[in-house]
Amino acid sequence: MKLASIENKTRDGKLVVVSRDLTKAVDVSQIAPTMQFALDNWINVEEKLKQVYEDLNNGSVSNIIDFNEVKKMAPIPRAYHWADGSAYVTHVELVRKARNAELPESFWTDPLMYMGASDAFIGANDDIEIEDEEWGIDFESEVAVITDDVPAGISPEEAIKHIKFVTIINDVSLRNLIPNELSKQFGFYQSKPWTSFAPVVVSVDELKNEFVDGKLHLPLISILNGKVFGTPNAGIDMTFNFGQLISHAAKTRSLMAGTVIGSGTVANQGSPTGSSCIAEVRCLETIKDGKPSTSYMKFGDTIEIEMKNAAGESLFGKINQKVKKYEKK
Repeated sequence: MKLASIENKTRDGKLVVVSRDLTKAVDVSQIAPTMQFALDNWINVEEKLKQVYEDLNNGSVSNIIDFNEVKKMAPIPRAYHWADGSAYVTHVELVRKARNAELPESFWTDPLMYMGASDAFIGANDDIEIEDEEWGIDFESEVAVITDDVPAGISPEEAIKHIKFVTIINDVSLRNLIPNELSKQFGFYQSKPWTSFAPVVVSVDELKNEFVDGKLHLPLISILNGKVFGTPNAGIDMTFNFGQLISHAAKTRSLMAGTVIGSGTVANQGSPTGSSCIAEVRCLETIKDGKPSTSYMKFGDTIEIEMKNAAGESLFGKINQKVKKYEKK
């Protein structure tokens, strides 16, 4: 099934079931008013939501909403927990190579992960509002999953069973703020503004041919200022699958329903279209030419991120954002 949250003048929006082709939706607030409510009460609402999804696709429901005409929030507008991994270790290796740094062997066996700001996620068409271009504005095209309750100490194999939904995200980074923060050896904070989500999340059972062994085996398309930037396959070069990432996050504590786990920047090694962020392209340029030539995003720049199935149909809808100067209100 496909779920989304649409604006209703509250912070958590209104939950809707969306048709497979992303054109129609049905208000399901009588079953679950919000995405978080649905996840908290999944055992009671899953079958009811599935039935609405089947009826919507079969054309046997009334009160249909035109999904193209509504204001879409992030499917889960805020979450109790958001952790982003770095599953594509070849990407990390490349970044370190560009600055003549060795990649520790442990990076291939122990995932990198940081906890991000989950108090608010933004919608697929919301502007990326940043105060200063000099902060090094970069997009990061990623895959993400949403879990139910995950017990501490879970194995990677069991962790995969706790994935309820899959989607794609834009995990924006402010590259020029990162070095100072990491030099303090205490992780990201200021350099990671709000993350944006595709319009819908898709249940794992809907992706039985694409989501295999904890990986989503489809190209992730990034279009920067109207030009294709990268099309890496998210199932290739993913060192750690989502089961391993969830297991890593749950090593010492349980994860609550609605936890969002990101893959990190999707990347394919050695591919001319294998990048999903500007920083990686700049690293490739530095290795080749001694310095980068591609600039970070400027005010007015646009980024589109989308994933299509084998039939060319958009799975999650498109992220389509513009970078805008943040004005204090």
